[in-house]
Amino acid sequence: MRPASADGTAVAGTDGAGETAPAGATFADPLAGLHRRFDAARFDDIYVVGDVHGCIDELRDLLDPLDVDSDDLVVFVGDLVRKGPDSEAVLELVGASPNMVSVRGNNEQKFIDGEEPPERLGDGIDRVASMPAAVSFDEALVVHGGVDPRRPLAEHALVDLLETRAIPPENGYEGPFWFELHEGPPRVFFGHTVLEAPLDREWAVGLDTGCVYGGELTAYDYRAGEFVSVPARETYRHRDSDSIVDPPGR
Repeated sequence: MRPASADGTAVAGTDGAGETAPAGATFADPLAGLHRRFDAARFDDIYVVGDVHGCIDELRDLLDPLDVDSDDLVVFVGDLVRKGPDSEAVLELVGASPNMVSVRGNNEQKFIDGEEPPERLGDGIDRVASMPAAVSFDEALVVHGGVDPRRPLAEHALVDLLETRAIPPENGYEGPFWFELHEGPPRVFFGHTVLEAPLDREWAVGLDTGCVYGGELTAYDYRAGEFVSVPARETYRHRDSDSIVDPPGR
């Protein structure tokens, strides 16, 4: 388990149910067209869910205690697919729910770019191709990887939102991590970087608690300000402990 260092930039959509028209967004094209903004006031509860990676049973286990209904919004941080047992089933569940939306992760992008055979996702490839790169509500921003605090969002590219982890990027799991340097707003909800436990900082919330690696699947209850987690039913993939971050402050 690799500890984060002890030290520990900004965003503002299409019209639709619960969505607001673009206003004050700071992404430049083409990312501006891959940004969906929701009006948080239209929802009773909002939940942000970590990397599922095809773990359909654990996703069902997590949704049960959340007791999501049609007045709630569920936002996923991406990487619904690959590595776990049933990516198609995860895409079907999320895609069939009008109040669920996922940003794309680097693993979805592999299918979009043709690095992974699209047929492995069946009809789900169309859902993957339509995923936004960013979702926002209130002063919250949901992306898969993170943001680079050295640059405004207008200077970010798609790869930044999907893959940012360390600053500079080539440091990988050596850090320092972007979320240790980021000062909001927005408060960024993210996955991608595998954590020993959920990360809760003033301007960053980390939700990839390694379900596919035998850890947990985690959601953040936005209204309550609390995490809800369920354990993995099994270890689907091995991961070296040096690539699992121990969040600061635990």
